[in-house]
Amino acid sequence: MEIVTTIVFMALIGAVIGAFTNHIAIKMLFRPYEAKYIGKWRVPFTPGLIPKRREELASQLGKLVIHYLLTPELIEKRYLNKEVQGRIQRVVEEQITSGLGFETTPISKWLERAELKNVTGSVKDLIDSQVDFQALKITDKLQTGTVQTVLPVAWQLKVEAKLPELTSAILQKGTDFIESPEGNRTLKQLVDDFLASKGTFGNMILMMVGDSNTLANKLQPEIKKFLDAPSTQTLITNLLVQEWDKIKERPLVELLNGFDAAPVVEQIKAYIHKQVAIEEQLEKPVTHLFPTIGAVVSDSILPKAFDYTFKRLHAELPALFEKLKLDQVVKEQVNTFPVSRLEELVLGLSRREFKMITILGGVLGGLIGVIQGIIALVINS
Repeated sequence: MEIVTTIVFMALIGAVIGAFTNHIAIKMLFRPYEAKYIGKWRVPFTPGLIPKRREELASQLGKLVIHYLLTPELIEKRYLNKEVQGRIQRVVEEQITSGLGFETTPISKWLERAELKNVTGSVKDLIDSQVDFQALKITDKLQTGTVQTVLPVAWQLKVEAKLPELTSAILQKGTDFIESPEGNRTLKQLVDDFLASKGTFGNMILMMVGDSNTLANKLQPEIKKFLDAPSTQTLITNLLVQEWDKIKERPLVELLNGFDAAPVVEQIKAYIHKQVAIEEQLEKPVTHLFPTIGAVVSDSILPKAFDYTFKRLHAELPALFEKLKLDQVVKEQVNTFPVSRLEELVLGLSRREFKMITILGGVLGGLIGVIQGIIALVINS
């Protein structure tokens, strides 16, 4: 009986010592949080292991994060692959199709969303300023230039090409007039006026030819013959060409002397405003001005934008990680993290394991106590 009591007693003492030692060891991982001093002498094993090595732990955790947990390769593999790009693109397309309302939302609402105010007035002012600017440029050019320098060469060539046609039209009008009764009356009146202005000589001519009707009837075919002659066509054309050459050399300001351009400019402005109808246009949906905007956005703009964005992310990700200095961020955060809170987190996650370590210490201590008891009995016997 004494042998059993001795062995059990030694086992209990060993178990208590083992369990208590492991429990103290676990506590000393975190406690005390700060170094303890007796005078100037620092008490050994203070502060605890983790508080004492917190800066080194923080540095190692930072390196662990950037080298093994959060690396550019991992980010590219998990979040910058084609599958993720496709999912994001589909979500954005759905939002654009259903939320933006290209076919229903008027342009004015889009402008309000962009916080652009008084667009109507701005567009009108822009139109007016551009018309005024162009009118001023034209006026300055007209003040200093001639017809030849101001009119485009193509216009001048067209005018010169039309001169023979103008000659033919003039001669044809003249022929038609001479052959008409009105032309005959006009010719008779001219003959009467001419003979009357010649006095006695005119009366003598009337006595020779009869009356003015006879003379007018004789002159009428001769005038028509003159108008139909090719030489007359050439003569008139040459005269028109000479006059056109003179006009080309004249300053435009002489031809436009007294011409007020202001009313014309105002009419041009009014016409442009009427054609543009900016108020009416702004109340129409975007698809009215750009019918294919939805297809362009989903089929062209978004794919290109996503391709460019993901390519840039792939290329810039390593440099971005270097600039972010995540290891320094982790180190700073760990250094500022309260040790008590860190202890709560670790113990909360590993409380069962630490408890098993304490029990294991007790079991091992108990076994050692049993062995010690047996050895003591053997030696004493």
